[in-house]
Amino acid sequence: MSSLTTWITGARPRTLPAAIAPVLVATALAQSNANILRALLALLVSLALQVAVNYSNDYSDGVRGTDADRIGPTRLVASGLASASAVKKAAIYSFLVAAIAGLSLAWLTSWWLLLIGAAAVFAAWTYTGGKKPYGYSGLGEISVFVFFGLVATVGSYYVQTETITLHSFIVAIPMGSLSCAILAANNIRDRAKDETVGKHTLAVRLGDRRSRILFFTLLLSAHVAPLLTLS
Repeated sequence: MSSLTTWITGARPRTLPAAIAPVLVATALAQSNANILRALLALLVSLALQVAVNYSNDYSDGVRGTDADRIGPTRLVASGLASASAVKKAAIYSFLVAAIAGLSLAWLTSWWLLLIGAAAVFAAWTYTGGKKPYGYSGLGEISVFVFFGLVATVGSYYVQTETITLHSFIVAIPMGSLSCAILAANNIRDRAKDETVGKHTLAVRLGDRRSRILFFTLLLSAHVAPLLTLS
């Protein structure tokens, strides 16, 4: 049986700030209309989805064998620290936590949020899971920008204020850009290994130089976008 430390490592806590930041930004934007209960539920959804993504990626990449000789953080399945079935269960439990918190938010606000939640879960699993994972085709950054940028920020703002504003989209851009930059940096690091195992991430498709330009552009957009709120 794997230890608690092992499961915490597998959850990759260093990635969690990317899930926390959109909710904090949205809550700050809501100002006097901020709703602490709904903000906490949104935070739980975001954190649970991030952990679910991390476990599901660990499972899917592990059973495919694409995590062998990995350079980055330790993966549970590839390293043998936990069985594939146990990691898959951890991903499912994390998805369930996100679903319960999401259902609570939908009940408090609007049921159409269930469609967004279902899309988020589907995107999280099929990033590296399923027969044709889109993360293996260079589409990971797009999904990250949409769900950990736009959806996480605008959604967190909406559940507290029950309105959607242009400013909520503008402040979502830095959140999405920074999350994409994290993924881009990881993919640049793993580019050579990913290419040999047939994992055609955006870094593999663009090559080293253009991938680094993309990384710089993402960081730049994260700093420039907030200036639009001054107009």
